[in-house]
Amino acid sequence: MELKIHKAGVEHAARLAELMNMAGEGIPAHLWERIAGPEEDVLEFGARRVAQAEGGFSYTNAHIAEVDGEIAGMLLSYRLPDPHEIGPLEEVPPVVRPLVELEAEVPGSWYVNAVATDARYRGQGVGRKLMETAEQLASSSGAETLSLIVAEQNAGALRLYEKLGYQIIARRPIIPFPNCPHTGDWVLMEKRMEHNA
Repeated sequence: MELKIHKAGVEHAARLAELMNMAGEGIPAHLWERIAGPEEDVLEFGARRVAQAEGGFSYTNAHIAEVDGEIAGMLLSYRLPDPHEIGPLEEVPPVVRPLVELEAEVPGSWYVNAVATDARYRGQGVGRKLMETAEQLASSSGAETLSLIVAEQNAGALRLYEKLGYQIIARRPIIPFPNCPHTGDWVLMEKRMEHNA
């Protein structure tokens, strides 16, 4: 198996949209559906959003993992602003409010917004390699910490992040949405960078 990780290009937008929706527990599709036209396929709409050069979900913030030329996974990550100002929460879709509140707890951190491995490639170290890439990007950016948000019921992901040195620092209740796979809390996890002295 030959695993390569590299920056995503606009030509990867459709596959990125699928993987982002998988990583986001269906929240991206739920949000895209609210703004897509009634005749429009939700993932096609998402791919158009991902193909834009601006915004958190832009392909410009993504890296892809390729195994033997096939896209096996992706990482969406970027540095959060510092200070991290939250606008009026009533303008934020309710399902996203707890996530926005948690992001604001870690200003200036390198934020792993989404990481996903295609089901065919799970258990082969793709996710771990993508998380190593996030650490390299964080280090290059000068960030002191990395952060991510995961559903506490996503036990497999939680275990991986704890093994990698992330600790839970805050939580907010999940706001249910159609086909929401989890109840309970979103948990904010943080890992301090070990800068070589």
